[in-house]
Amino acid sequence: MLEIASDNSGSGVLQKDIASKQDLSVKYLDHIIAALKAAGLIQNLKGKKSGYVLSRPAAQISMFDIHNAFENGICVIECIDLNSLCKKTGKCKSQTFWKGLNEIVLEHFKNTSLLDIMNSEA
Repeated sequence: MLEIASDNSGSGVLQKDIASKQDLSVKYLDHIIAALKAAGLIQNLKGKKSGYVLSRPAAQISMFDIHNAFENGICVIECIDLNSLCKKTGKCKSQTFWKGLNEIVLEHFKNTSLLDIMNSEA
């Protein structure tokens, strides 16, 4: 996403160039590109075999949006996952702590945009 967001060429970024710059195999990158396209975060500029561009401005793409392209939701510990049934629910004194931490992490992902990451210092 950073490679695509940082491109100022006007023609988009080719997948082979992203793979080269990020030291990834094109085959592995295929899966990443497919997930990002399915999530509506990137698109081909002029159809197949063309460069990729963001589907909306980097300031409007949150890190939560990017994360959700690959995994549904964020959960710091399995016992508070809504799809998991913990035997200690209702009796566990630490569950409130974990839920609070999860909310902090979730809000950080939601409140941090791709543009924020681009503008952060290395």
